[in-house]
Amino acid sequence: MKLSLILCCALVIVAGAFSQEATKRNYVPNSETAVAIAEAVLIPVYGKKDIESERPYKATLKADVWTVAGTLHCADGKFQSETHPSCVGGTAVVEISKLDAHIISMTHHK
Repeated sequence: MKLSLILCCALVIVAGAFSQEATKRNYVPNSETAVAIAEAVLIPVYGKKDIESERPYKATLKADVWTVAGTLHCADGKFQSETHPSCVGGTAVVEISKLDAHIISMTHHK
């Protein structure tokens, strides 16, 4: 009886360890998916017109977190860049977990 109880406890511990590994998924496997998720959560908050005006969005991955940021378009029709830094305004930024797709943060800079 004691042996059965010990074996059951060991089985539960081993199963628990494996199930924790199994929950580490890859729900956001690439930048295209990250951008699609970001736009989907941004549009209801900031409006379709504003969010679409910040395209293209750029997604970067660091430590299983996707950071998706919009592009700031300058009044002269150029994009803000290191060579053209004088635009006024900001863009949306969303952080998304690669593992389970939850939204870590969502902001819009001015």
